[in-house]
Amino acid sequence: MPHICPFPENRLENLLFHRVLWIRGFAMKISTKGRYALCVMLDLAEHCNEGLISLKDISDRQNISKKYLEQIVALLNRPGILKTVRGSRGGYALARTPDKYTVGEILELAEGSLSPVPNLEDPSELAATADSQFLPVWQGLYEVVNNYLSGITLQDILDRQMEGYDYSI
Repeated sequence: MPHICPFPENRLENLLFHRVLWIRGFAMKISTKGRYALCVMLDLAEHCNEGLISLKDISDRQNISKKYLEQIVALLNRPGILKTVRGSRGGYALARTPDKYTVGEILELAEGSLSPVPNLEDPSELAATADSQFLPVWQGLYEVVNNYLSGITLQDILDRQMEGYDYSI
């Protein structure tokens, strides 16, 4: 099975183009952990009709070490996100259909808050800082990022992979 992760295998191209999410000229860095969480979930989405999928199978298809995948899956292993069965016949499966997972949800599980500045979720704390005059800017950016990432599902990515669709704003 070919490498399905939408991030290129070429390390230089990956560093230059895909480690940064560009939104109207603003660069937001997505860590390897976040990108690989998306790859794991996309792999499970592509193979959702095959039952439980082992980490070894995901590792082989995605060319990501099994040890690192264990760390990623630990972040994603929550009720309503993954079905997990331990043992020799165990593995992982999506708890919902691929159209019910958004890129934003997966990145938040892996990365934590997608806020462009610390304390944005608590504006009273941010208002006390030197950046308080920029609060509306950061709130607007946060809204744009969340709306964009919440509008893309795993199913959207699967559907558009063959079309070469460019997810940009």
